[in-house]
Amino acid sequence: MSGGFLERMAESSRRRSATAKERMTEDELRHRVERLPPPPAIGFSPDGFDLIAEIKPRSPSEGRLAGADFSPVALAGQYAAAGAAALSVLTEPSRFGGSLELLADIAKAAGGTPVMRKDFLVDPYQVLEARLHGASGVLLIVGMTDDANTEAMLGTALACGMFSLLEAFGKAELERAREMAGRVDAPRDKVLLGLNCRDLRTLKVDRGRFGRVEPQDAGGYRMIAESGIEDAGQAGELAARGWDGLLIGTALMRAEDPRALAAGMLAEGRRRRQP
Repeated sequence: MSGGFLERMAESSRRRSATAKERMTEDELRHRVERLPPPPAIGFSPDGFDLIAEIKPRSPSEGRLAGADFSPVALAGQYAAAGAAALSVLTEPSRFGGSLELLADIAKAAGGTPVMRKDFLVDPYQVLEARLHGASGVLLIVGMTDDANTEAMLGTALACGMFSLLEAFGKAELERAREMAGRVDAPRDKVLLGLNCRDLRTLKVDRGRFGRVEPQDAGGYRMIAESGIEDAGQAGELAARGWDGLLIGTALMRAEDPRALAAGMLAEGRRRRQP
């Protein structure tokens, strides 16, 4: 791992994890998680294109995204009504304004729609934290830690019945993600491979990155395009190239009608995926 922003986020995440372990040991956390019912499973449309809709109060590149009347629970309801397969909730506090409490609130209000913890996770403990707060899935950044540690987090998620989105910033990392999923024999409905066109090492967006990989080369795992998608037309273009879905945050957070934008992206994506 290299790069200032991602490196700072990793160090901050390690500190948060260490502090959390002082409040609750991993054994106690695991014991609490084991007593929970199975999480809601992520479901995929037979039309071949899905949306993970994100709730994040702010971002380092765009500043504050949530207005004064921001209601996370109401927004989650709009996303679910639009047909989102899952809701992504930021829990990083310092740069994104998220929290585990926000995750728990959304998970409680989401009904059967699964919720994913999006953060800079570096420790299997944090996967257990996510499950305790209602998450059905976690985002794991491939370049955040070494492969052995990422696989340990992936294994913890699978043991908890959770899905994982393995996020990469380029073709080589996508291949590493696919290999990791294969090594742990992850079911195809429990692992998604994501390509973020915003490189979190530099915070720069390069939409051309989506055209430099072949979604069909994912070993049977679904491929998710992340960031930089702003309208239904762009969603349709990605669907036509073989992408299986989108993770959208900023565009939805800033939309006057998030439900309409999400539904429009899904409709156009599914139309373009039709043979």
